[in-house]
Amino acid sequence: MKVVAVGGGHGTAVSLRALRRLTDEVTGVVSVADDGGSTGRLRALLNVAAVGDLRKCLGALADPDNPLTKSFEHRFSVGELDGHAVGNLLLVGLLDATGNLEESVRAVAQVMGVTGTIVPASCEGVVLLATTEEGPTRGQTEVARSSSIRRISVEPANAAAPIVAVEAIERADLILIGPGSLFTSVLAACVIPGITQALAGTGARKIYVANLRCQIPETSGCTLHDHVDALVRHGVVPDLVLVDRDSGFADQPCALPVLVADLARPSGLVHDEGKLAEAVGRQLR
Repeated sequence: MKVVAVGGGHGTAVSLRALRRLTDEVTGVVSVADDGGSTGRLRALLNVAAVGDLRKCLGALADPDNPLTKSFEHRFSVGELDGHAVGNLLLVGLLDATGNLEESVRAVAQVMGVTGTIVPASCEGVVLLATTEEGPTRGQTEVARSSSIRRISVEPANAAAPIVAVEAIERADLILIGPGSLFTSVLAACVIPGITQALAGTGARKIYVANLRCQIPETSGCTLHDHVDALVRHGVVPDLVLVDRDSGFADQPCALPVLVADLARPSGLVHDEGKLAEAVGRQLR
């Protein structure tokens, strides 16, 4: 069984860990639009693609006993290295040396004993653009601070998607979209033209994993319908929407089929990978 998770950040990392409980044939298609924190500093310094979300997703599928895996998320706390994660520096170092983002990710995955495949959503770094009620906004960090986003896109507009990512989506049996920041993480990966086209043409069952709550201010006041409408507006049409039973979205109307299930950890703050795996697994029986 072939499965794919599309998005970025912590949400997609959780989806990947959940999917790996179901099969070893897992692919993560990950946004490279981030421009904040350590990743943003490295992008500004070296003019390279964002690697932070790739780092999180590599860690999700890596061998937990691998020494590199254990230190991948370590952040320095002194001098010019303050705030930088070991994984970011390794990925950027390889990228600076090779000039090839896919090759750099593959090399790190091999060393870390990754089960599955992590691939960037685009072959190069992109800048996230948004149309809001207040006017145009540029850059992921600034887009995340907006509360009236209507549409997002990337620059360059013709950013190419890796062939590996497109083929994984086309050949998948199931695709998880999200969870994660709707515009700056999930759709940031989905709006790469080749990814959008692949998602529209695949025969895979597409499941959108709804967030547990609105993200302030990015999706302030948004209903479940608003989240799904944003996906559809950008050419991403799920077959099913998966919603946590204790989420405020659980009793809200939606134009697409909805499955309400127990998906969150006891804290209610993040999705539980075991519960998510169980809910998704039921859709494959």
